[in-house]
Amino acid sequence: MSQLARMVSRVSAWFWNERLWFPEGLGWADLEDKDGRVYAKASDLWVALPIALTFLVIRQIFERFVATPLALLMGVKEKVRLRVSHNPSLESFYCNTTKNPTQSSIESLCKQTGCSERQVQRWFRRRRNQDRPSLLKKFREASWRFTFYLLAFIAGLAALIDKPWLYDFKVMWDGFPVLTLLPSQYWYYMIELGFYGSLVFSVASDVKRKDFKEQMVHHVATILLISFSWCVNYIRAGTLIMLVHDSSDYLLESAKMFNYAGWRNACNYIFIFFAAVFIYTRLYIFPFYIIYTTYVYPLTMYPPFFGYYFLNCLMMILQCLHIFWAILILRIAIRFLSANEKVDDERSDKEETDESGDELEEKEEVKNGLVQNGYTIHNNNHRKTE
Repeated sequence: MSQLARMVSRVSAWFWNERLWFPEGLGWADLEDKDGRVYAKASDLWVALPIALTFLVIRQIFERFVATPLALLMGVKEKVRLRVSHNPSLESFYCNTTKNPTQSSIESLCKQTGCSERQVQRWFRRRRNQDRPSLLKKFREASWRFTFYLLAFIAGLAALIDKPWLYDFKVMWDGFPVLTLLPSQYWYYMIELGFYGSLVFSVASDVKRKDFKEQMVHHVATILLISFSWCVNYIRAGTLIMLVHDSSDYLLESAKMFNYAGWRNACNYIFIFFAAVFIYTRLYIFPFYIIYTTYVYPLTMYPPFFGYYFLNCLMMILQCLHIFWAILILRIAIRFLSANEKVDDERSDKEETDESGDELEEKEEVKNGLVQNGYTIHNNNHRKTE
């Protein structure tokens, strides 16, 4: 145990080395509370953990008592999904092999089950639909995020509206790193960090979209950026970054809510407004003002150090994700403006429908008594002649 303790001590001493995180001549001693001035401390970040757990509880209450009634009020209609009959062979293949069988696999399954190709294809189509999240679940998740992002944006704007670095980004470095921590900055940081922590905790139950990996990278990079900027007192830069991100997120979630409720025009026009705000804040303000101020301006004051590179590396990761999402957003916006089509989230899996040929075959099965209570009854002793 003593060797382990010494190893942990050495790693801790290396990790918190002043030369890694501060410019030459500055260090942790400059961030000790004195003369009535309070500074951010790494130990403060533990407060975000109970806040994250509290968010999980609040979310459950909100979704049940606020989001669900709101969904009914807005007319969110669930599509009736036909459930598949229990078929051990097909279920085993679906769970253990793949949800999208190839043609050769379908032929093999036909031989095992005595079903036709169309019956097997329809079974897998309906089985995939059963696993897809319902509209109500999507609506509740979007309404929860909309509520948080809107309140966070309002709170962040209220905390920064009278701060000079909101209007002149270079001011964020005046006196760095000896910058007094304000109560509004403390709670803004802890609540944002707690919320993103709750998103990581709930990832297993949230709706999984096609950009799931990119979302996880974004959440992790955001948590690291918030935590790191707190520890080394990049708090002014951190509050600006959070405000820029919150400025468009609530618009996207509101567009999703209207989309799930079937309010096409409201969804489309809110999405176009969101696209404009997203592109302006994430592809213009963020790279050309905030990143410029954190990458170029500090070099006029201090020689580069590890913390400088680490901060800007995390910001560049976020910027790459912004470009990735901007491409998706522009594709949707251009399609809508050019053809007046309905705005759809390209990250979501689409509900699969039975083809007309399958529907005719199913009617024939009903006529022949092969379907009961919505389930197909397969007679393994009956085989179609090839």
